[in-house]
Amino acid sequence: MNSFLLTFLYYLAAIAVVVAGLIIFELLTRKYKDWEEIHSNNVAVALSIAGKIVGTCIILTFSILHNDTIWETVIWGLFGLALQFLAYFLFEVLTPRFSVEQQLKERNTAVGIISCAVSIGLAFVIGASIT
Repeated sequence: MNSFLLTFLYYLAAIAVVVAGLIIFELLTRKYKDWEEIHSNNVAVALSIAGKIVGTCIILTFSILHNDTIWETVIWGLFGLALQFLAYFLFEVLTPRFSVEQQLKERNTAVGIISCAVSIGLAFVIGASIT
C-alpha cells in the first residue's frame, strides 16, 4: 500500500481512538464536564485531559511500531485506553485523603499535574509492553 495512504489511515485511526477515549473519559467523570471546565479556564482539568491525550498517543505510537496492520494498532490502542481508564480509577482509590475529581473541579493544579504524569508515565509502560 502507498506509504502516504497508509500514514493517512493510521492518522485517522489514531484520531478515532483518541476521540473515543475523550468521550469515554467525559462519561466517566461525574463531578464536572471536561470541556465546560476547560472552557472556563480550569488548568487542572486541562492538564489531566492533556495527559490522557498524550498518553493515548504514546500507546498508539508503540502500537504502530510493533504491529503489522491498522486493525491491530486500533485493538492495542483500545486495550491501552482501557488500561488508562484503570489507572485513572486506581489514582482515585490510592488517594483516599481527597477526591481526585473534586480537586480537579476545584482547580487544584498540583493534582492536574500528577494526573497528567500518571497518564503519560503509564502510557510508556503500557506501550513498551505491546508486542
